[in-house]
Amino acid sequence: MIPIDPRGKSAKENYKLLIGSIIPRPIAFVTSLAEDGIVNGAPFSFFNVVSSNPPMISISVQRREGEIKDTARNILEKHEFVIHIVDVQNVQTVNTTAASLAANESEIEMANMTTVESDVITVPGVKEAKVRMEFKLEKHIELGEGDYIDTDFIIGKIVKYHMDDSVYNAETGRINYDALGAVSRLAGFDYAKIGDIFSIERPK
Repeated sequence: MIPIDPRGKSAKENYKLLIGSIIPRPIAFVTSLAEDGIVNGAPFSFFNVVSSNPPMISISVQRREGEIKDTARNILEKHEFVIHIVDVQNVQTVNTTAASLAANESEIEMANMTTVESDVITVPGVKEAKVRMEFKLEKHIELGEGDYIDTDFIIGKIVKYHMDDSVYNAETGRINYDALGAVSRLAGFDYAKIGDIFSIERPK
């Protein structure tokens, strides 16, 4: 084993070690609403489940040279957002939204995505996803070293699920992950589909 001290590494070097070893990572496609009504859309792979009771998730939005990103700023202003699960059918479209646009430009319009109204919140979602969830902001934590803030850590509480009929079985309450076809993030330009599946029974 090669011991590596993160304190001797740059932020970029630590980033490479993290995204190369913590794999695969689920991808959240997040829509948020700016003050001027522009719908912002961006993918994030620093994303996961926090709690099931109540149902909550987390996303980490890394700042760009200390400057807060549109997604985090919009969430902090509106206290609402929508997360979509990225799958094999929408990943190419979602990838185009990772381009850097001005705050008054919509990635949703640029990618020709179709907006759909939410039931509980004012932020719209997009039609091009089999699973989308409406969120209220639960908690925001600024993370960094000393006075330098590098990351906006956001915890959201789900207020409404939207599941496509093709992936959700209402009788069992289960999601068919083959039909969902979720993709995950690796490092560099690489993504992964769900591959070989195996089961291990938990000890009693």
